Amino acid sequence: MPPIPGSGLAKGLAVTLRTMTRKTVTAQYPDTQPELPPRSRGVIGLFEENCTVCMLCARECPDWCIYIDSHKETSPPAAPGGRERSRNVLDRFAIDFSLCMYCGICIEVCPFDALFWSPEFEYAETDIHELTHERDKLREWMWTVPEPPALDPGAEEPKEIAAARKAADKLAAQHAQEQHAQEQHAREQHAQEQHAQEDEEGGTP
Repeated sequence: MPPIPGSGLAKGLAVTLRTMTRKTVTAQYPDTQPELPPRSRGVIGLFEENCTVCMLCARECPDWCIYIDSHKETSPPAAPGGRERSRNVLDRFAIDFSLCMYCGICIEVCPFDALFWSPEFEYAETDIHELTHERDKLREWMWTVPEPPALDPGAEEPKEIAAARKAADKLAAQHAQEQHAQEQHAREQHAQEQHAQEDEEGGTP
């Protein structure tokens, strides 16, 4: 049976009418900000205090988009007769986000937890040269990094926390033992003084 003329148009209009009656699910960005998952890869935040200028992130970056400059400073000895110590001081930490491919290798290889993913994604610029962000901007993004998700209830306790708790319990037990010994010594001394006083009173004519 040949199709009825105009049936295709009628079906198309029916689909259009059904769609028009449904509630829209489109988020009107930028008036409505999207709800991003906690592990979104937006930009990279720098926690400058943890950076030791080990250059590991820059060496492992496949795009060579991390630029680090530093200098050495010599600190005086902590005790008389000691030797001076030198340490690296960070002068520049910049990331060229026009080259970055958001692989996250720099964050994974950082041994001192100085780099973190931030969900911020609104950093577009009109000039590509302005996509190289210095450490001041990276530090501002650090405060937008969300807290890490909680562990599963059945997960094992991290070794660092277990070791710290074990050391704290050992120190608390040692402190309680010392306090108990001091109290016992004080009671014995008080008892000896009391016996000595009774002996003096009993020997008095």
